Amino acid sequence: MELVTAIRGRRSIRKFKPTEIPRNVIENILNDARWSPSWGNSQPWEFYVLTGDVLTKVKEMNLQKAIAGEAAAPDVPMPENWPAALKTRYAEMTKILLTTLGIKREDKEARNKFNQYMFSLFDAPCLILACIAREHPVEYQMLDIGLIIQSICLLAQDKGLGTCIMAAAVRYPDALRKMAAIPNDKKIVAGIALGYPDPDYPLYLLDRKRADVNEIVHWVE
Repeated sequence: MELVTAIRGRRSIRKFKPTEIPRNVIENILNDARWSPSWGNSQPWEFYVLTGDVLTKVKEMNLQKAIAGEAAAPDVPMPENWPAALKTRYAEMTKILLTTLGIKREDKEARNKFNQYMFSLFDAPCLILACIAREHPVEYQMLDIGLIIQSICLLAQDKGLGTCIMAAAVRYPDALRKMAAIPNDKKIVAGIALGYPDPDYPLYLLDRKRADVNEIVHWVE
């Protein structure tokens, strides 16, 4: 797959087929992704790949805690306040999602049902947890994690797989550490849901928007 096609075509998958992914396919993706750049070649990332019974239990835990209203306590805080432009884009994305699914904004029951599906990780057969060292400053490690996650997503797409980078997968890191045997000295940054996309799901061909290049690029001469 050509690079430009991969970048423009990559999308967040919100429904996966139940088909299991061969282990060697996941290994090949991670083996190639490890060549991503990092600050001083420090390679601060570690990954935990969850499948099978463990992943099933993680999905159940995540959903049960969310339904019970347990407050999220992620290792890396999630944004609560957005600058106006970013808030507008976020709101537009939410509107597109709901409209595509035929969910009216006032239909609280349908919105909750969709959120519960998200907490179940969209039925992904694999979840990759990206972790960093707790003792080191977060900022540059997060930059490096972002780089390698992008690589993982593009490599997965090249193999006919889909991904969804999910903060919703790491809302309860203490429970995740116990279930996935992740040491306490690791922060769990993000989850990457991985699997074969369901092309018949309405959100598969979601009408995505991007800011015009003139909004985000400033030429200084």
